[in-house]
Amino acid sequence: MPDRILVINPNSNEEVTEAIDRALDPLRVDDAPEITCITLKDGPLGIESQHDTEIAAKLVQQTIRERESEADAFVIACYSDPGLGAAREITSKPCFGIAENGLATAITLGQHVGVISILPESVERHWAYARSLGLQDKIAGDVPVNLKVSELANEASVSEKMLETGRRLRDEHKADVIVMGCAGMARYRQRLEEDLKIPVIDPTQAATSAAISALRPGCRSH
Repeated sequence: MPDRILVINPNSNEEVTEAIDRALDPLRVDDAPEITCITLKDGPLGIESQHDTEIAAKLVQQTIRERESEADAFVIACYSDPGLGAAREITSKPCFGIAENGLATAITLGQHVGVISILPESVERHWAYARSLGLQDKIAGDVPVNLKVSELANEASVSEKMLETGRRLRDEHKADVIVMGCAGMARYRQRLEEDLKIPVIDPTQAATSAAISALRPGCRSH
């Protein structure tokens, strides 16, 4: 039986989970772990505040406790990494947060990281988390698209806002690599990268890739 990675969307928005699931298709190759994406139906519709983050953190912990036997690794698919520290106490199985892994991937590809946030309220939370990881000096800028998570599915209007924000980070903040600061942005990565001509990181892909690597023979810690 192949190893199993459980990707947890801590919000209750099924469209976000579907976008995440599609974005992970390139990682579903022969002999790779099985990747399953789930939605926490009791979570906020979008994780857009510290209050939302704290609700999501408790739900993530509960889900990992209840489903520990179903997975060999867990990915928390929210850029606030809700519950990540506690998750690593709950289980000996590897747990990955998309912000942590998105930023870790970005600094291998550039010197100046730009982050695209959803709302202005997200920006300070992202800066605080980057400081906790010791990565604040690598962040060139963090700019919101001023959209709620529930609005990210409207590709016709959101795509242009994403491009405008990416260009601002590249041209004004001198970012040479971009991290999308919300799992719900997954569908826009390819077009952004093609337009901006710099690397664009989907943090859920980054975290799931890290989970796959951790499950390879010789890398296991459990």
